[in-house]
Parts: sequence; C-alpha cells; structure tokens
Amino acid sequence: MGVMLAARFRTRQSPEANRLAESVGLNKTAAVNVMMLLEMASGAMGDRVAIGRLSDGITYQQLFDRAAVGAQTIRDAGVERTVMLDTTSEALPIAVFAAAWAGTPFVPLNYRLTAPEIAALGAEIAPALAVCGADYSSLIASVDGVNIVERDDFLTEVATTEAVQPDEWATDPSDIAILLFTSGTTGAPKAAVLRHQHLVSYIIGSVEFMGAGEEEAALVSVPPYHVASMASIFSSVYAGRRVIQMPNFDADDWIDTARSEGVTHAMVVPTMLARIVERLVERNLEGIPTLRALSYGGGKMPAPIIERALELMPTTNFVNAYGLTETSSTICLLGPEDHRVAVASDDPAVRRRLSSVGQPLPTVEVEIRDEEGHQVEAGTSGEIWVRGEQVSGEYLGRESKIADGWFPTHDGGSFDEDGYLYVEGRIDDIIVRGGENISPGEIELVLMDHPAIDDAAAIGTPDEQWGEAVAAVVVCRKGETVSIDQLSSYVRERLRSSRTPDRIEFRDELPYNETGKLLRRVLRQELAAPSTAPEESNQPNESE
Repeated sequence: MGVMLAARFRTRQSPEANRLAESVGLNKTAAVNVMMLLEMASGAMGDRVAIGRLSDGITYQQLFDRAAVGAQTIRDAGVERTVMLDTTSEALPIAVFAAAWAGTPFVPLNYRLTAPEIAALGAEIAPALAVCGADYSSLIASVDGVNIVERDDFLTEVATTEAVQPDEWATDPSDIAILLFTSGTTGAPKAAVLRHQHLVSYIIGSVEFMGAGEEEAALVSVPPYHVASMASIFSSVYAGRRVIQMPNFDADDWIDTARSEGVTHAMVVPTMLARIVERLVERNLEGIPTLRALSYGGGKMPAPIIERALELMPTTNFVNAYGLTETSSTICLLGPEDHRVAVASDDPAVRRRLSSVGQPLPTVEVEIRDEEGHQVEAGTSGEIWVRGEQVSGEYLGRESKIADGWFPTHDGGSFDEDGYLYVEGRIDDIIVRGGENISPGEIELVLMDHPAIDDAAAIGTPDEQWGEAVAAVVVCRKGETVSIDQLSSYVRERLRSSRTPDRIEFRDELPYNETGKLLRRVLRQELAAPSTAPEESNQPNESE
C-alpha cells in the first residue's frame, strides 16, 4: 500500500511532497514528523494567510516562526507533554506544531469536563506545560507538575519574541504526536495514541500538497480535543487552505462567518448541520454562496436533515466522513456524487445510501467480522475492523488492540452488495433480547425512514422475560403526527417481530454531546424509571 500511495503522489506533487510520501510508506525508519507539513507549507507559500481573517491573519511563515518560539518555551520548561485546556484559537495550531518541534506529545483536554475530571487527567499526563484559557486555568492549577501559561500570554510571547530556531525536531516516526482522551461514555477516559507516522500517512494519503487556491478558506467549529480538529489543521496546512476558527458553535455566527469570510470548506457534526439548516430556513437564506464542500460526521445523520441541506445548498459538495480517533480521522467517505444520486433515486436500495458512510478510502482496508473474528458476507452485521498506515489502535499505558495490522473498532456495521458501509453503533450498545443480538442502528434507520420521524434512538432496557426489551425514543418532524401503533407496524413490516420496539416514547429532542455522539446512557437512565408516558401518542413535537 505504501508503494502505491507514493507512486500516486509522485505524479502530481512537488519533489518535497513526493519524498515525504515515499517516507511514510512501509519504511518505518524514515524521518517523519508533522512539523514537516508546516515546513513545506512555509517554504512554498510563506506569505499566504494560514490562520484567521485575510485582513489580519497569520501567514504560514509566521506560523512557522511562532511554532519555533513555542518549541523553545516548551523545551525550557523541561516537561514531557504539551497540554491545551481552552476553546479553539490561533494558539491551537501554534501549540500543536510547537509541541511536535519540541518533541513532546500534544494533549488537548476537554474543557467541558468537571474540575475533578480535568485534574485527574492532568495528573495522568504531568509533567506538562499547559496553555490555558483564562476561564480554565484554575481547573488544572492545583495539579503537581503542570506549568500553566495563559493563552494570551502565550500568543504575545510567540508573536513578539525573535524566532531563533531551536534544534531540529525529532524524526522518529514512532514518536507520539498527539494524545486524545476518549469521551468516556462507557467508562473513564483513556488516551488514544497517535504517532507521527499515523497522522502524516493520513494527510498525504488524502490531501494534495498546495492543492488549495489562495481564495479557499476552511471554517472549523469542532473543539480542539476532537480528532477532526487536529486533522483539519494538518490537512489545511498541507493543502495551503486558510483556517478560520470558531471557539463556540452558534448557527447564526457560523452562517454569518461563512458568508463574510468567503468560506469554501467546512466540517460539522450532524447536530450542527441540523441547526444550520433550521436557521437558513428561518432567515430565508439561499445557502452559503461560496461553500464548495461541506463534510459531516461524528454521529448518525437524520435523512430529513441531509435531504433539506442538499436542497438548500445544491452547489455544495456534501461528504459524509466516518472515522475514529484511533484511525487518525477518516477511513470511509460518502462522496458528493453519491449524495446526489441517492437523493434523486426512486430505488430504495440506492436512496438508502444516504444513511451509509460510503466506501473505504483507497489507503485503508475495512472488513466486517463476526464474534469469532471471521469475515462475514455483505448484508451481514458484525464488528468493523480496519487496517492501514494511518491506524493506531493504541492507548497510553495499555496493550495495543492491533492484531496482524487490523484494529477492531468496536463499532458494529455491515456492507451492502455495492461496498457501502452502514455503521450500526457501538458493539456495547447491542440489544440482547432472548439470546438474539439486535443492532440498534438497524431499528433506527427504519424508524427514520418513516415520513413523520426526524430522529430516533433504540436501546435495550431490563426485562425479566427476555433479558432486554427493545425501547425506542423518537422525535417527530415539524408538524407531523404518528401513533405508537403506526410506528410499531411500520417497523414490524420491515424487520422481524423481535426487532419491533416493545416500548416507544416521544421526545422533543435526543441527548447528544458537543461532538455529535448520541448519549445512550442518558436514555437508559431515563427509561429505567417507571414510565409515566401515555400508552398512545399522536402529538407532534411540543417545541414545534
């Protein structure tokens, strides 16, 4: 795979890019560090604005020089890791590259966690230098071995200190570049390890060096601790695309920024896109004129939302990107043409692809395996396994999950006959009813195909007779009504009776976290209490 990838890039990129592509192949002794991406960008397009607005943003050369100052600051502190506890800002890309230059892993922490949770993570990664927003420094100040520099002071230092370049960065591809703590939805957070070889391999396998025009700009609204945020920095720098950062997502701000800054590319999670679509309609706006490409991922996308988005923004190329922290971001894509073909088709099998995550990237292999680890046929559900140069599958202080190069994602899914992947949720979320394994994703897809349903979640609830019963929580489309009996019949006609929900409840909305993950544990807790809901309901969403 590495040889093929290198050959692919040799034909269309600069000599420097070609050498970089070759170095990330199967030769693990090659000199690889994510700082090389910035070095190439600053050397080839140093005067181009890299971060911020065209009027006052920082250029690639300035980003390189400020990373040099930051790297020296980190080395002078004598720490082992570089931490960020803050919302996104221009300090983020500077700190990421400074950490790589200084030879320390970069660790962005979730600033939305509680103070005890943040302190526990801080203790785990000390000794460290922490770049903190003014509102968050107190959350980690008491941790031994953590030196704090506030963001504004850090930005002033790197901007005003003469860039005397420190020693060359380390070039061992197996050095740790980034540690990303998982969300801890099923237990204590653990740190996913992403090494330089994984990240650089992903970038050169999916991005063309200097492939972006000077007018292109990417709007990033995901938080720093999300793998998509890290991927957006590296891919934008390598492509030469200006990055505009949004510290906190607000649909109106997102729309206004995209319009005023001429944004051409953006990435959102499904809950963000739902809100953007809603505000575009309410404000009677005809999409985002400059937006060429909009990628989404991080959770399931309700069909009505993506259909409406395609209608509102017909000239925008939509991409559904599926990946994991442990795979350095994307491993499967549902491309723009797939979206257009699916939404225009009368064939249910083709139209169903809108709920898929598309097909694997050419640089990775993806298989569906059963509980014994054997590959299954198309149409059969199992666990998603992935193999490729960008795949880490490793956690700090824990044994690697890689087996013969393959990583078990712990996501359930299936391929259709045409090679489109359908993600069915976490394996832990499988409902076991009477000894039968039932995928919640399968039920949710059917429920969301109903014309009255906007969103749906299926979970298992304790049941004395069956072990677990199937419960569904649904959100109606605006102005639509449907009864429990009608929904039950709809599912029963399309799935086996054992997969028909034993209990259906209506809600105004489902609980998601800030990165678009459905919080099934919240629903389990709520549904574990005795139900006070009426046996039958055909009322529309109360908020509407």
